[in-house]
Amino acid sequence: MITTAKTTTNTAALEVTLTPTQIRGLKLAKDGNLYLQEGGKWTHFDAGVTYAKTDRFKERPIKVKSLTTATLEELTDRGLLQALNLEVAPGQSARGITMAGKMWLLKHK
Repeated sequence: MITTAKTTTNTAALEVTLTPTQIRGLKLAKDGNLYLQEGGKWTHFDAGVTYAKTDRFKERPIKVKSLTTATLEELTDRGLLQALNLEVAPGQSARGITMAGKMWLLKHK
């Protein structure tokens, strides 16, 4: 007799309801790892003001997208983000998106 194990997935992180600010933060983390910048904001490593290339008449600056520490901690507590370097203090370590975060974005897009 052959028996197969039934696998179950942890769907607790997928059933979480997020605010629009948290969703923007999760999408920002999907684009790349988040690092602590001055003023308690989290953004990409070398983020700077960029300019729209498709603008015909003049270049308009596109502001740097950032995330507050409070929102980042809420996403980390829910298991959607994780610290990348465990040797550094938890408040200083870069954060990356987890597979649960990617699955949440796929399910709720």
